[in-house]
Amino acid sequence: MVTAPLIGISGRSSLAGRLGVAPASMADRPVDMYFRDYALGVLAAGGLPVYMPEPVDPEVFVGRLDGLLLTGGTDIDPARYRQEVRADLFPPEPGRDAFELGLMDAAAASGIPVAGICRGVQVLNVYGGGTLHQHVGAHACFDRPPDGPVHEVVFAEGSRLAGLYGRSRRVNSLHHQTIDEVAEGLLATGRAEDGTVEALEAVDRPWLGVQWHPEMMDGRDRDPLFSWLVAAAGG
Repeated sequence: MVTAPLIGISGRSSLAGRLGVAPASMADRPVDMYFRDYALGVLAAGGLPVYMPEPVDPEVFVGRLDGLLLTGGTDIDPARYRQEVRADLFPPEPGRDAFELGLMDAAAASGIPVAGICRGVQVLNVYGGGTLHQHVGAHACFDRPPDGPVHEVVFAEGSRLAGLYGRSRRVNSLHHQTIDEVAEGLLATGRAEDGTVEALEAVDRPWLGVQWHPEMMDGRDRDPLFSWLVAAAGG
């Protein structure tokens, strides 16, 4: 029997009362949240998604996983990249920051492949010592359908991402923060028309990240990022 690679998927936590999913007596109970789109992308590529609640030691998770997918969500605490808070559109969640950076430590030690989407690519950059632009309103197209492309990304010739996507790709845009200083060990291999970094890849590690949301687009089940992650995890 062929065993599907196990792909860990990060999520976020909230309280049941904030989400309106429980009676008042349970309003203060914690709830873990994951957009199913990420799991469907992994499943379509032949992997088996594993949801990861924050209270578990990241090393324990990564020791059982074949690959890691860092997903979208709230802003990373600017203190993590040596800045003061300048925007609070999506306030940081310190527990998630600590958990995902711990996952990166474990992934770096184990050598498993990592893919980052939206916040996930920002985690890759901040983990390596890079910084972020805290608010770029022109990219925050939250009023448009999430599956609709709004601009083009051009990939650097010879990059791994160009090998996956070709010379360019039309993408959606559901973020208000962007990559500023690129971390050492990473390359900016995809950019929007305005120069915004839309994709990163590691020089000597199996790490790729994109700023858009491929899991929400029409081509999700054929998207090369999911295929790459599952294939690299299976290898």
